[in-house]
Amino acid sequence: MTLLDAKEYDPEKARKKRTKIISLILIVLVLAFFAWWFRFLPEEHIVGKFFDDLQRQDYKSAYGIWMHDPNWQQHPDQHPKYPFNDFYRDWGPGGEWGLIKTAKVYGASTCPGPGSGVVVDVIVNNRAEHAQVWVEKSDHTLSFPPCELIFR
Repeated sequence: MTLLDAKEYDPEKARKKRTKIISLILIVLVLAFFAWWFRFLPEEHIVGKFFDDLQRQDYKSAYGIWMHDPNWQQHPDQHPKYPFNDFYRDWGPGGEWGLIKTAKVYGASTCPGPGSGVVVDVIVNNRAEHAQVWVEKSDHTLSFPPCELIFR
C-alpha cells in the first residue's frame, strides 16, 4: 500500500471517533470529581451513626462505634485507654455537649501535614461551636482530633 492507495477520508467516521473520545474524557472527569467530592463519605457515615446513637441515648452502642468494637461488653478490659465510664462522662448528658437532641454532619477534612485519619465536623444541638471527631482510616476508631479545623 502506498500513499496514493490510502483510504479516503470519511468525515462521519472521524466525527464519531472524536465524539467517543470526548465523551470518554468527560465521563472520566465527572467520575473523578464525584470520587473527590465524596472521598470522606465513609467517615462521615460512621460519625453520623455515632451521633444517631447518642441522640437515642444508646451510649453503649455509641461506645462500640467509638472503639469500632460492637462486642466491647464481652471484653471491656481491652479498652483501658478510654473506658466506658470516661466515655459516658464526655458524651453523656453531663458531658460538654449535654443531652444531644440534634446532630448534623457538616463537613470533613484532613489535618494539615501527614495524617492517617479524617476530622468530621458536626453541628450539635444547633450550637455555634461544632463538635469535631477524628476517624482513623485504618481501623475506623473514633477519637478526639489532633487538630482543630474551621469549617465554613
